Amino acid sequence: MGRVSSCTSLYTWCGPPVGYPPKTTIKVPRQKIIRKLPPPTNLPTKLHHSYLTWEGELSPGQKLASQAAIEAVNTKTDILIWAVCGAGKTEVLFEAIDKALLARERICIATPRTDVVLELAPRFRKVFPQLKVSALYGGSEDRHEYAPLTISTTHQLMRFEKAFDVMIVDEVDAFPFSYDDSLQWAVKKSTKHETACLFLTATPNEKWQAECKYGKRNYVKIPARYHRRPLPVPAFKWCGDWKKQFGKGRIPKMVEAWVKERLNSDKQALLFLPHIELMEKALPLFRKLHLGIESVHAEDPFRKEKVEKMRQKKLPLLLTTTILERGVTFPNIDVAVIGAEDDIFTEAALVQIAGRVGRSSEFPTGDITFFHHGRTKAMIKALIHIDNMNKEALRKGLID
Repeated sequence: MGRVSSCTSLYTWCGPPVGYPPKTTIKVPRQKIIRKLPPPTNLPTKLHHSYLTWEGELSPGQKLASQAAIEAVNTKTDILIWAVCGAGKTEVLFEAIDKALLARERICIATPRTDVVLELAPRFRKVFPQLKVSALYGGSEDRHEYAPLTISTTHQLMRFEKAFDVMIVDEVDAFPFSYDDSLQWAVKKSTKHETACLFLTATPNEKWQAECKYGKRNYVKIPARYHRRPLPVPAFKWCGDWKKQFGKGRIPKMVEAWVKERLNSDKQALLFLPHIELMEKALPLFRKLHLGIESVHAEDPFRKEKVEKMRQKKLPLLLTTTILERGVTFPNIDVAVIGAEDDIFTEAALVQIAGRVGRSSEFPTGDITFFHHGRTKAMIKALIHIDNMNKEALRKGLID
């Protein structure tokens, strides 16, 4: 947002609500005429129909969560939607957002990651084609446009004050939102006094899980994916001292065999590494196996283009940091983590990474492997987390 110093003037709108003009009274002799000013063309005006054009069908778990979301919007209350990776959280929001739009309310979907904004924006534009949907992130061209539905990074919410009637925070546990008090403050600052707040995640932190368990937080849980297949369970594979081997200019043998198997079978793959420095050392080694292999990280200037190439199946394998641990969907991929015992790979991160596999109903299975030099509590907790979700889904009849 640029530099702001103590002598910089900050401006805020203090007139009528933007985009919703008040009724105007015009005095004429012997009568009073109440005239309603026409609203801007980018706002919902017809209140008798749905703006939603989606023709899909929700799973039983999704229907339950959708009804809970609608109730939260109607009553202006908070709710946590705790849904496994690939459960279809986005589709769960459609009807609740439609109800809010019909009530001429302004909605924001906020997420910590730019990649998620870029993935969500076209999906919402497709199902709400009559409406202006703005996407806000660093460098976005939509930042000066008013829209009834805004999809934004949590950083961009600092631009708003008391603007939204419905606030949806996706991936509420993700970095940097979960660690940055100023971003959490920005969410509160950007919402009106009475606001429905919907929080979405597959991996709520321990505090929130305890609050759900003891009835201190309103929540709904979806323990299964919409295609009724179980979550892929990670396999642990010891690969020796991977740091030392990369330092000597070698790919660990088990990792190399895993990559060659994917290349030979023409199966796309994501390979997660703990640090950018390691990735820069590793990329030339992997390119010896295939020249088309690329790498991506948060500061990569070609990050968007590389993710799009992966989506278009123009890349066989993509090395990545945890920047792609959530919010992106590639239909048919296998995933591996090198150095899964590294501190950067928390329980939540590992669960999210495993959640990249088998998301599509056309390709509901896949391989997720944690290559390590020693098991950690986070790795074991992630395995138990996934296994418990599968057991709960089976118990509730949500998977086949």
